[in-house]
Amino acid sequence: MTETLEQWLAHQHRHAAAEMLKCVSARDVVKVRPGLKQTVRPVAGSIVASRVLGAYDPDPDYFFHWFRDSAIVIDAVRLLYETGELGAEALTHFGDFVQFSLSLGKLDGRTLTTSTQWRENVTPDFVQFLRGEELAQVSGDTVYADTRVNPDGTLDVLRWNRPQHDGSALRGLAVLRWLRTLAAGKPGAMSASALDDAERLLRVDLAFIAARWRQPSFDIWEDELGHDYFTLRVSAAALRLGADWLREAGDVEGATSLREAARDLLDWLDRFWLPDAGYYRSRIMPPGVSSTRMLDTSVILSVLHSRDGSDVHSAHDPRMHATLDRLEELFDRLLPINHGRPRERAPAIGRFADDTYYSGGAWYALTLGAAELCFLAADAPAPRNAESARWVARGDRFLATVRAFTPPSGDLSEQFDRRTGEQTSAKHLAWSYASFITCMTARRAVVSA
Repeated sequence: MTETLEQWLAHQHRHAAAEMLKCVSARDVVKVRPGLKQTVRPVAGSIVASRVLGAYDPDPDYFFHWFRDSAIVIDAVRLLYETGELGAEALTHFGDFVQFSLSLGKLDGRTLTTSTQWRENVTPDFVQFLRGEELAQVSGDTVYADTRVNPDGTLDVLRWNRPQHDGSALRGLAVLRWLRTLAAGKPGAMSASALDDAERLLRVDLAFIAARWRQPSFDIWEDELGHDYFTLRVSAAALRLGADWLREAGDVEGATSLREAARDLLDWLDRFWLPDAGYYRSRIMPPGVSSTRMLDTSVILSVLHSRDGSDVHSAHDPRMHATLDRLEELFDRLLPINHGRPRERAPAIGRFADDTYYSGGAWYALTLGAAELCFLAADAPAPRNAESARWVARGDRFLATVRAFTPPSGDLSEQFDRRTGEQTSAKHLAWSYASFITCMTARRAVVSA
């Protein structure tokens, strides 16, 4: 018997949760990088982007604790805890995540640059991939701008585009939501000291964002240095919700400062709207630097992760709806797998028009993200039954597309090929599984209402 969409969603949700959790504190997996003569054994609290031991052979090496990806995953763990799908183990995961994150503040790149031993271990053909002297600048809070670390709690010594500022914003938002959940739940679910540590990490992240939001950083895709809509939007949300938290804690001065910064940030984001093109551009580049990636699905992702109660730059913003329309039109035309698709399926969604990474195809997280935006739009502040139903139907069409390109195993990679629909890039991507969980949470809020 063929599964209905509802049956498939329930089955896939369970599979996504199980596979995502394998990436959390993945101490049963050991990564060896022969070129670095490096053996990485994950410690508790780290979250690997993918457990698959790729080495660009052809699967990429994603055996790192990305600040962005790990924050998205630990937030999805919270959702599983809130629904009762996870119990005390979720609290352990969160506590370990907090401890691991705090420990990274003690890392110091100067201890590596003043020693030649680690470089002497590198094979000659791998020297070209090493970081330079900028590694000496990584210490204190600059660690959290370093994009990623090894899941054993050591610095990543490979060249990569840095700095990147979205990690602290996403982590701050995740910790804020965890603290709200714990405050509203069973008393004593976590020890007082564990809660204190979580609050300490939150203050670290809020201070980082407040100090750096005006500075350019590499975008969510780690390609271009500029002012990225995604990073700025989640930063504004973290500052705004962080201000509420500080005010409740009695820090009126700190709350006022963060709220003013959040207001300035949201005002600045209005400049990203391109009225003639009909969409929010994804970035503002430095003077004299251009980009072909103005229409970029990362703008949609920012809505999913900010969720700060703002009407503008949110799932209820008509300009965001117009941006989704333009993205649908783009990828319907651009990706061969969308040509001749059945009417009950929406277009599979990729990143931007000239994407060449692996197949430059559709992403599970992005197609799921488009669906989630629809479900959030359906959850209107005031009842609008007919319009809400249209948004739900639109979201379900994106889910039908995800279903069509998900193998019977239920496993989710990063991408599926633009021509064949076969899975490409990193296998068992934790971000893809987390996106399924957050999308289902948004859907349940409107379908079961």
